Amino acid sequence: MRLATLRDGTRDGTLVVVGRDGRRFARASGVAPTLQAALDGWNRAAPLLAELAARLDAGAADPEPLDEARLGPPLPRAYEWIDGSAYLSHVRLVRQARGAEPPPTLESDPLVYQGGSGALLGPRDPLALPPGDPGLDLEAEVAVILGDVARGTAGADAAACVRLLMLANDVTLRNLVPAELAKGFGFFQSKPATAFSPFAVTPDELGGAWRGGRLHLPLRSSVLRAGGARLDSDPDAGAMHFSFFDLIAHLARTRDFCAGTILGGGTVSNDDPARGASCLAELRARETIAGGRPATPFLSVGDRVSIEMRAADGWDIFGRIDQTVVPG
Repeated sequence: MRLATLRDGTRDGTLVVVGRDGRRFARASGVAPTLQAALDGWNRAAPLLAELAARLDAGAADPEPLDEARLGPPLPRAYEWIDGSAYLSHVRLVRQARGAEPPPTLESDPLVYQGGSGALLGPRDPLALPPGDPGLDLEAEVAVILGDVARGTAGADAAACVRLLMLANDVTLRNLVPAELAKGFGFFQSKPATAFSPFAVTPDELGGAWRGGRLHLPLRSSVLRAGGARLDSDPDAGAMHFSFFDLIAHLARTRDFCAGTILGGGTVSNDDPARGASCLAELRARETIAGGRPATPFLSVGDRVSIEMRAADGWDIFGRIDQTVVPG
């Protein structure tokens, strides 16, 4: 089933079930008022939501026409937003471009950071460009929404913790990153609000593409410049070094996590440059390695970013993130 949050003027919106055709939805208020409420009572709510989804697709529910512009992020606010960096080709390229060695534990100890989660962006919300030259960049990612995760959960048991999958644009202000990291205390101002896809999808909808804690499908992203130029990419999202199950085990080493935690896999990246780059920083890194300097500019006012993923048969799984850069 596919779940979404309809903006209704309240902070957390209204939970809806989305039809497989992506053109209809049914309100799920009889099951749970919000997605967080459904996650808190998942064992009861999930079967009822699945039943509602089946009735909607069979034409037996009370459908309403869907306009993705009316949707917020599936979780308008989350208890935690944690992002990994599980695609090591991305880490290696970015560090090589700035003459830095990867950490010696790169292949054995996942990189993660904790971002802001109190105000998340919807799939059509604009991207605000702050004044100055902050280096606004997209980061196209796959993310999972977790149920309760107990401290000490092993990777072999982590599948039971994954409730839903969605796409993310983990926005970064690249030119603010070096000064923040130099303080030795991590990201903050360089990581504004993250945007998420219209739909959050249960793993069973993904069939064999979801296996081993990885989603083995191309993640399509594009940047349409205000002047008409276009950059496209479609790297395989299944090329994670650390799976989501690995990341869950890493997070749970010393503490518990509650239902409604969002975990990202990091910027999707492949070794093959022909598949493009899911962020401009990686493209600029390749340019720097090849020619000594980057040629691709970061995002500017009027640029448009889109992120989507389709199944092998062309089915639009998560809906589309479609954001335009505006003055901040």
